[in-house]
Amino acid sequence: MNFRAILSVVLVFLLACTFPVMGVTTYLSPGPSLSAAVSGTNEFTPGQDAVITVVILNSGTNDMKQVMTGTIDRDDLPTTAKMVTVSLAAGSAPVKVKSDPQNIGDITSHASQTVAINAKITNDATEGEYTLPLNLTYTHLADASEVAADVLQSKYRTSSVIVPLTIRIKPQVKIEVLEATADKLSVGTGGYITLKIRNLGFEDGKKATVKLLRSGTSPVIPTDANVFIGDFPSGGVVTCRYKVAISNEAGKQSYPVNVVVTYENRDGDVVTSSQETIGVPVLDKVTFTAVPESAALASGTEQVVKVRYTNTGEVTAYSAQARLSTVEPFSSADNNAYLGDIRPGESAVALYTIRVADPAEAKPYSLDTEVRYRDALQNSQVSDTIKVTLQVTPAASGGLAGLLPFIVLIAAVLGAGYYLLSRRRNM
Repeated sequence: MNFRAILSVVLVFLLACTFPVMGVTTYLSPGPSLSAAVSGTNEFTPGQDAVITVVILNSGTNDMKQVMTGTIDRDDLPTTAKMVTVSLAAGSAPVKVKSDPQNIGDITSHASQTVAINAKITNDATEGEYTLPLNLTYTHLADASEVAADVLQSKYRTSSVIVPLTIRIKPQVKIEVLEATADKLSVGTGGYITLKIRNLGFEDGKKATVKLLRSGTSPVIPTDANVFIGDFPSGGVVTCRYKVAISNEAGKQSYPVNVVVTYENRDGDVVTSSQETIGVPVLDKVTFTAVPESAALASGTEQVVKVRYTNTGEVTAYSAQARLSTVEPFSSADNNAYLGDIRPGESAVALYTIRVADPAEAKPYSLDTEVRYRDALQNSQVSDTIKVTLQVTPAASGGLAGLLPFIVLIAAVLGAGYYLLSRRRNM
């Protein structure tokens, strides 16, 4: 029995000696090594909404490996930059950074991450190269040791590095609208806008064209939108005139239009400036009143009716013509009248020859009239329908009208008597 027990212990010992020794691999490195560079273009223009794309590279290298006796593997490598936070500042550059600090996660050794940062180049930015400080904050494994057979203690360290990023501001034509003069533009009509524009930028534009553009759904619609001005040097001033139309959906208020300049820069590239927005005042639609000056017509008669048309709008109506629509019991051989140019607040009189049927009921009648005219662009326009009230009176009785048959009879008798008397004298 003792022999068997001793043999079992010896066999267990021998078997234990055949197990391999467990080892843990440890990488020795000073830690991550982060760098950054602008990806894509780093050239921007004054006033531009810029997206600065940055690539962040971790070039840290695990250049030494140590295999140690142990049982717990490390979760992280010392070269891994963990929880990397990216923050860009303007420094002394003419830039406004719009993006908040961004966490882009972990970057392992020889890996990279790309981050887009929104910024605004100030309008007064001058040509040149500028440096923006990019702050990278991260944590990394500094040390790990087994404090017990089944316990691993890891120590992390937070580090920061500032990487300079270089951007370049290119000169650009920048426009300033010094003066905007609009004809009296009213709803549904057309007219002109005259702009006086200065080049505030540091670029001399060549083969330049100043464009007037509709702003979104603005009811001010350019119909002649391009003016070629040739060379547009820095500090230069030009005057441009444009045709515009005002839609019928507009009201009495100011509406936006946009102005840009397309030109050839010093590199021979055709570029477009940042747009400038101006307001254009729009007046109410041209309206008229129509008042008859002789409104009573007797049944069965024909007479000339005078109607006075007054321009109650704020814009001149050119080559105006009035039209009166007649209905029973009225009729007219010519129901159109030429009024000419009618300025705001002025009037013109139209003459209509109107016949009233007999019999016609004596009462007020309402007729429709309208004014057709031309706007400042010679486009034909038509006013809203206006109501004109004419009063029909009963047919005349007694007086000359009642004596008319007797007058005709007396004239016939006198004519016959004169004829007989003339024959007797000739005989």
